[in-house]
Amino acid sequence: MTSVSSPPRTIRIGSRKSQLALVQTYWVQAQLQKSFPDITFEVHTMSTQGDKILDVALAKIGDKGLFTKELEVGMLNQEIDFAVHSLKDLPTNLPVGLTLAAITERENPADALVLHVKHKGQQIDTLPAGVVIGTSSLRRLAQLRHHFPHFNFKDVRGNLITRMAKLDAGEYDALILAVAGLERLEMSDRIHQVIPKEISLHAVGQGALGIECRADDTELITLLKAIEHPETRDRCLAERSFLRILEGGCQVPIGVNTEIVENKLTLTGLVASVDGQKLVKDTITGAAKDAEAIGAELANILRQQGATEILEQIFTEVQRGS
Repeated sequence: MTSVSSPPRTIRIGSRKSQLALVQTYWVQAQLQKSFPDITFEVHTMSTQGDKILDVALAKIGDKGLFTKELEVGMLNQEIDFAVHSLKDLPTNLPVGLTLAAITERENPADALVLHVKHKGQQIDTLPAGVVIGTSSLRRLAQLRHHFPHFNFKDVRGNLITRMAKLDAGEYDALILAVAGLERLEMSDRIHQVIPKEISLHAVGQGALGIECRADDTELITLLKAIEHPETRDRCLAERSFLRILEGGCQVPIGVNTEIVENKLTLTGLVASVDGQKLVKDTITGAAKDAEAIGAELANILRQQGATEILEQIFTEVQRGS
C-alpha cells in the first residue's frame, strides 16, 4: 500500500510595512529558504500602532508593544506563523501563547551620529553649543544630556528615510540613529561617527532580530533555531533579563553593552534620569550560559544604587504627560 505524504507546509511570516522592517524580514525569509528549500515562506505585512501614531513622542504613548502588538494578535489568531522584529522593539514579557524562538546574529549595536552637511567633519564632542539634535529615544536623550548639556534636543518621528529627509531639509543639525538600521538600508555612508559606548550605551537587543512565534508550534521552533546565533542569543538574553527586572519598557532611559570572551559574558548597564542629571552604571561578568541570571543580578545591583527611584520618577512624569 502506497502512503501519501502531506504537501510541504507554507509558513507565513509577519512584518511591519516600513522599509527597514521589510529588509530585515526578507533577509530572514532568504536564510530560511536557503536552509529549507522545500518549504514555502510567504511574507505578510501589517501596520502597528507605532507606525500609525507619528505626531506624538513615543514615551508619551505609553504602550510597550507599540511595534509588535498587531503582529502578535496575528499569530494568536493563526493569520501568520511567526513575526520578525527588531529585538529592541520586542517587550521582555510576551503574551501567553507566544515565545521568542530565535535571535539572529547581531549587527553593530552602537548608536550613530548623522550630521547635516554644514557640520561635515565634526564629531559629537566638537559640535558647537546650541545645535539641535534629533532623537525619539529617551535612552539616547538622557545619556547625551548627561555628557552634552549645552545641546538642544528635539523629538523626531517617522521611519528612517523620513528622519533623514528632515535632517537634510535643515530641521535638525544632527540625528542619533542605530548603526544597524543604517547599514541594513545601505546608508552607512551617512554615518559620521559611531558613538563610543563611554558616551552612549545601546538599547537592549539593538542590532539583533527577534523571531517570535506560537509557543506550541514545536515544528516551526525547530526550523527557526537553524538561523539563531548562539553568542548573540546569550548577549541579548542577559540584556533582556536586565530590562525585565528593572520593569522598563523600550521608552525608558536604560542602556546596556555586552561582550563575550572565552565563554565569559560581561554586561554593563545604566539607568539615567531624562534630564541626564542622575545616572547609575555598573558592570559584572559571569559564565555566558548564565546569561539571564547575570542580567538579573546587575539589575538588582543598580536598584541598590538608586535605579528604582530614578525609574519611579520617570514613570510618574510620563503618566502626567510632562
